Amino acid sequence: MAVRRVLGLCVGLCLGLISIGAIGHSYGAETLQQQSLDHAVFSITENQGDAHAWSSIEQAGGMDAERHTLLLASNSGESQTTGKAEPVPVQGGVHGGGVTKAMEDFLELAKYGKAIHVMAMLMVGFGFLMVFVKRYGYGAVTATYVAVSIVLPYYMFLKKMHIFGEPAELTMDRLILAEFCAASILIATGAFLGRLKMSQYIIMSLIFVPSYMLNEWIMLDNGMGLIPKGQLIDTGGSIVIHQFGAYFGLGVIVRMTTSEDFNKKIESDKISNQFSMLGSMVLWIFWPSFCAAPAEISKMPMAAVNTVLSLCGATVSTYIASTMIRKKIAIEDMANAALAGGVAIGSSCAHTTPKASLALGFIAGILSVVGFALIQPRIQRAIKGIDTCGVHNLHGMPGILGGLAAIFIAKDVVPGLQIKGVFVTFIIAWITGLAAGTIISLFGYRKQSYEDAVEFIIEEEHH
Repeated sequence: MAVRRVLGLCVGLCLGLISIGAIGHSYGAETLQQQSLDHAVFSITENQGDAHAWSSIEQAGGMDAERHTLLLASNSGESQTTGKAEPVPVQGGVHGGGVTKAMEDFLELAKYGKAIHVMAMLMVGFGFLMVFVKRYGYGAVTATYVAVSIVLPYYMFLKKMHIFGEPAELTMDRLILAEFCAASILIATGAFLGRLKMSQYIIMSLIFVPSYMLNEWIMLDNGMGLIPKGQLIDTGGSIVIHQFGAYFGLGVIVRMTTSEDFNKKIESDKISNQFSMLGSMVLWIFWPSFCAAPAEISKMPMAAVNTVLSLCGATVSTYIASTMIRKKIAIEDMANAALAGGVAIGSSCAHTTPKASLALGFIAGILSVVGFALIQPRIQRAIKGIDTCGVHNLHGMPGILGGLAAIFIAKDVVPGLQIKGVFVTFIIAWITGLAAGTIISLFGYRKQSYEDAVEFIIEEEHH
């Protein structure tokens, strides 16, 4: 009964978060009405060229589009165009200033719902997805809490200091960028989950953020002159977020897997797997917001729909592949590989068609199941490390697939730069991961892996 009540509360929480996003969008519409922003303003700007993400809104308010070229580190190719859009003149001095402020408020409100959705993915989605380890549920959710709570302000502080690029103009954009960094470290954490002390998760977070920002700067902001600004197609972060997090984590486990860890079985049971499946469903629900958040406002609906279709394709193919390879359905495949479509479609979600999205998701689901069932044991033996959550199968391979698939299914892609982005990200993630693992190993190893009782007060101890 207690388990059912907890599950009921979690489902209620998820539904509440969905309603918050809906309320936020509704409130944004009411605000625009109250400020008398008529449809004529928007109809004028619909015919203007979109030089930047959100350019139609900026032009309508008489805002300088050049000020917003850094909006969300420009994960969208179009949002990094260096040309300057001509603002639409707004008559009436003071009134023009009012319209500009109203437009800025609208942008903040429009982003608020997606920012909260991404936060739900971080705390509820990733947190519960990782509780499948039978006796490490407390550790998994606490590590999630700690990592997110450190990464968000830390990333925003470093950006404010103009380290690895300029901060985004809008407040909600700065938050969403920090959430993307938090998502990437949670992906990395899945690789070494259960084998670090809680204090080591904190140290890992401090090392990870500048490593992530370095790669983000190179990929999206012409850092070191390797990739021209705006030329990498990676709207939803298949490369910058998922691939980087996965291979950073694999680099860490090379240094943070003992011989005892290598031979110890990672146990799960029906209850822990059910909670993990709940986390997977939360991620599935909010993934469209994750991919659409950095897209141009005119392409957000397309990005969201394409993401949903890719997730659908992956879910169906996961069932088929799991049944064919294992002869029965493996719940770990359904909880993880079904999400591979969201990873793979990230790069091209705002630049492709629904049919291509569905097909890519279907392929990604099969690839992920093959990874869990066949490839993972070989990879672990090769690097002598244990990938606790199988991040290579869910985020690593599908991330590479998504980055390279953009060459064939997205518009205006420069193939050579796309390949370079995937390759350079892999190198940076692997090297920084190895370095981080080496540093963390200096602080020792856990006495017992995958055991809450080592660091937490367990209820049974009081009975």
